[in-house]
Amino acid sequence: MTTARDLAELVRLPAALTVPGDTLAGAAAAGWPAGARTAFLPAASACLYWAGMALNDYADRDLDAVERPERPIPSGRVSPRHALALAAGLTAAGVGLAAAAGRRHLVIGAALAATVWSYDLLAKPTPLAPVVMAANRGLDVMLGAAGNPRPALPAALALTAHTVAVTALSRGEVTGTTPAVPRGAAATTAIVAVAAALLAGPAGAAALGGRAAGAGARRPLPAGATTAAAPPHRSGLTRLAAAGLAATYAWTVGRAQLEAARRPDAPTVRRATGVGIRGMIPLQASLTAGAGALPAAAVVLAAGPVARLATRRLSAT
Repeated sequence: MTTARDLAELVRLPAALTVPGDTLAGAAAAGWPAGARTAFLPAASACLYWAGMALNDYADRDLDAVERPERPIPSGRVSPRHALALAAGLTAAGVGLAAAAGRRHLVIGAALAATVWSYDLLAKPTPLAPVVMAANRGLDVMLGAAGNPRPALPAALALTAHTVAVTALSRGEVTGTTPAVPRGAAATTAIVAVAAALLAGPAGAAALGGRAAGAGARRPLPAGATTAAAPPHRSGLTRLAAAGLAATYAWTVGRAQLEAARRPDAPTVRRATGVGIRGMIPLQASLTAGAGALPAAAVVLAAGPVARLATRRLSAT
């Protein structure tokens, strides 16, 4: 009989804590175009993430029977039919929650759902897998910025680059990898950390589109938006917070990746992948703080300790 724990293991329940920060980083950079309805978007992201995890195990059920027989489907605790139905239901819930935030968010949410299904059913066994997976994260950031997307592009690119590195490394979770893969991941982590710190500075303000029309200028209200996208306010404190969080991200994720470069065996690669997944949280918090939204960054960062505790009971990979 399928239990709640079986389903939680199927969808990698704790890993969803690394997702809400995507939409919050995008929304903060874009000036909160959905207003109060932004609250629907982290939930939409989590549902689509869980859908992708269930669909992943459905698509990999034959391979997992050989490589990971302890997983819910090959162990017989969850049937393939139930996993597919759960993925479909969570996808519908995610797209519906995106629609509740607005029409533009619905469009991005539908595109994100299509990319999730394309990854699991088509792209995963191919060399394009890391790119398609990264596109999921980029679209998730843009889900928060729908209605004023341009200022959120740097944040989307940062999380996209991080996801390419983590996904490429994760392909060695079962058989191990070559030292070049975690070295490349560590180099990517360093570049992303520097970019996240710089985005909070004066040059970053221009990159985020905050003052494209001059000091104090405001963008026109996007169609369907509930509030004007005001230029993000960056104080010395927000810049310091963004830089500190970026350094935390670089230290935790990069150190695990360099350890995998020294010992590229499967257990070490698996640990580095898990750290890379959880490492999205300080990166998201850095990008959110850099956009001038310190309270939202604190909310994102609070998910970190919870994720660490939860992954001790349920694997995030």
